[in-house]
Amino acid sequence: MRTSLDVIHRFLAQKRIAIVGVSRDPRHFSVHLFHELGMRGFDVVPVNPHVQTIHGKPCFARLQDVHPAVKAVLVMTPAAITDSVVHDCEKAGVQLVWMYRASGQGAVSGEAVRFCEERGIEVVPGECPLMFLGGAGTIHQVHGWIRKITGRYPRSCAREAA
Repeated sequence: MRTSLDVIHRFLAQKRIAIVGVSRDPRHFSVHLFHELGMRGFDVVPVNPHVQTIHGKPCFARLQDVHPAVKAVLVMTPAAITDSVVHDCEKAGVQLVWMYRASGQGAVSGEAVRFCEERGIEVVPGECPLMFLGGAGTIHQVHGWIRKITGRYPRSCAREAA
């Protein structure tokens, strides 16, 4: 499951994205990421069936309820839930899915990745979006640097073909 830098750039080029699994706990990283993406100009749509609002924005119970629809979804659920989330993505016409992972398994599910690939949904199976957004803080820059020197940083398809 290697991520193409091209898919990451296409995902981040979307200015309206949904985050599935934004937590009710204001200290959870999903809330920090939601806030950070909003501060960077993204129109972030929260999706969590157990929350009414996040940072004053109405929260949707499921992706199919989001109107207007989104083309990109950041999944921040446990991996066991990701399989059902990607089925919702297909039903909602989502074209890009990012399964968040900082450490451990995160939201990444091998079955969910295969489901996306089989249906032509572009997928980022892991990674933290902040590592790819400039000025995201020292820890994210260091994380990216370490992944580059260890050969685990995503590459562009054009560079891999050369």
